[in-house]
Amino acid sequence: MSHLQSIFRLLPVAAACIAGPALATNGYFAHGYGLKGKGMGGASMGMAQDSLGGATNPASMVWVGNRIDFGADLFMPKRDSERSGALPPGSTLNGFIDSDRTAFLVPEFGYNRMMGSDMSLGVSVYGNGGLNTTYPQGSFNCGQGPANILCGSGEVGVDLMQLIVAPTLAYKLNAQHAVGVSLLLGYQRFKATGLQAFAGTPGFSTDPASVTNNGYAGSTGVGLRLGYQGRLSDVVTVGAAYAPKMKMGKFDKYKGLFAEAGGFDIPSHYSVGVAFMATPAVTVALDFGRINYSDAKSVNNPSSQAFNCFGGDASACLGGANGPGFGWQDINVFKLGVAWRMSDALTLRAGYNKGDNPITPADVTFNILAPGVMKDHYTAGFTYALDKDSEITGALMVAPRQDVSGSSLFNALFGPGAGGNEKIGMKQTSFGLAWGRKF
Repeated sequence: MSHLQSIFRLLPVAAACIAGPALATNGYFAHGYGLKGKGMGGASMGMAQDSLGGATNPASMVWVGNRIDFGADLFMPKRDSERSGALPPGSTLNGFIDSDRTAFLVPEFGYNRMMGSDMSLGVSVYGNGGLNTTYPQGSFNCGQGPANILCGSGEVGVDLMQLIVAPTLAYKLNAQHAVGVSLLLGYQRFKATGLQAFAGTPGFSTDPASVTNNGYAGSTGVGLRLGYQGRLSDVVTVGAAYAPKMKMGKFDKYKGLFAEAGGFDIPSHYSVGVAFMATPAVTVALDFGRINYSDAKSVNNPSSQAFNCFGGDASACLGGANGPGFGWQDINVFKLGVAWRMSDALTLRAGYNKGDNPITPADVTFNILAPGVMKDHYTAGFTYALDKDSEITGALMVAPRQDVSGSSLFNALFGPGAGGNEKIGMKQTSFGLAWGRKF
């Protein structure tokens, strides 16, 4: 019981450490979890490297042994939006604008304890996010005086943060195979600003007072992650993990914005992977994963649902049972990583992460708020042993600019050509450090 008590005493500390903005790259999921995995493009299904297994593959924790990990990533996205070609020529609906905030600190924490030789109990704490923009008002004008790019007033943007605390139990079935389960205790918070035009358009929302500028709203939920890891030979390890949809509570302050009266569930996702020791010093890892954004109507529903709303279908209005969303599609993610143990003290890593872009041209207007368009991520990293029990790990990620262009939704609202075309874009860099200790 003392092991359990020591773990749960750490939970509030871990939650306090990580409860800041957390942004991501495969949609609003991170390209990897744990600084070692991040240095390898996120490839982790066949790896057992740190105590962040509750965020990736719970079965890996029983191979990790007794250890603790603290880390933080400085995430630096640059996001922008542009509208052009709006009529009449010279229209003040046209313009270019950058999102203000460009640096976020994303902490991570893990702890694992062996309960005998075949079972471990630990906890991993991590975050998701990425629906974060902060655009200044700019010089737009929607016919009723100065406005922001979405025809509201003042700063416009959204902020989503998801915190997951994952107590994890792992068990060796035998000397080669292990299974694990993580209980996912989720907390998320959200706020929106500058969307007065959506609230003020008659009939566009089921609850106009719950669309924008209501401060942060929070919700909680509980889910599971199941994992398997098997050592098929001395040089090949395979792994798989699955997390079903995590049902979250409603964002009551934004029940007039998100579908299902403020619903924002965390979608199901799974990964499979293999790690291969090409030489005693070089390991190559490859993962395939899928994120099912279609599980969450507020994320997956197309913004074109607004047309049905104006056609008289109240369920298709903002906040309705089938209301407009960001139109994000399910995505596949491929992760390739290499680790080279140069010496007993130094390991170098490199990786590549290729994810689908979840955003289509038809949904560009809504995704001015959430330009999660990234596809390619290049990574590098290292671990340096400070002594026989402690180490420092670093990881770098660079994601070149991606953009998506499409016809403005305002063309349908204000008349053909009135909104012209819109383009959203983003590029990203991150650098993180972590300290780990075996005990």
